[in-house]
Amino acid sequence: MPPLSTRPLNPPRSDQRQALGRAGEDRVVQHYQDLGFEVLDRNWRDGRRGELDLVVGKGLLVVACEVKTRRSDAFGDPLEAVTPAKQQRLRRLASAWMAANRDRVPPGRPELRIDVAAVRLDRDVSVEIVEGAC
Repeated sequence: MPPLSTRPLNPPRSDQRQALGRAGEDRVVQHYQDLGFEVLDRNWRDGRRGELDLVVGKGLLVVACEVKTRRSDAFGDPLEAVTPAKQQRLRRLASAWMAANRDRVPPGRPELRIDVAAVRLDRDVSVEIVEGAC
């Protein structure tokens, strides 16, 4: 029988990545709340079509926000990760969210905006939000 390892167990990479993403989303939620937005949904899934990281609302404005979080720019700028194909998917998902959540959409003529947030969690924490990115 081989000896048991004495190395500490590290969480799987996917767990670490999920924790990083969650930390970034939490920062973006705080940013929107500081601006007076209400969180309407987090990590909303439309079956196999994809997921919206964050949906917030203020008055007649509904914002779907894609959050990209990085510890460094080693893999490029977080905003570069939102390709044209991802932008198109976000538009479809945001429309699907509006249709599926009519009871949560403000009455009248709500405006839908899609933002992209880049969160950097290196030495200094920074949150950059591109409003109306797609």
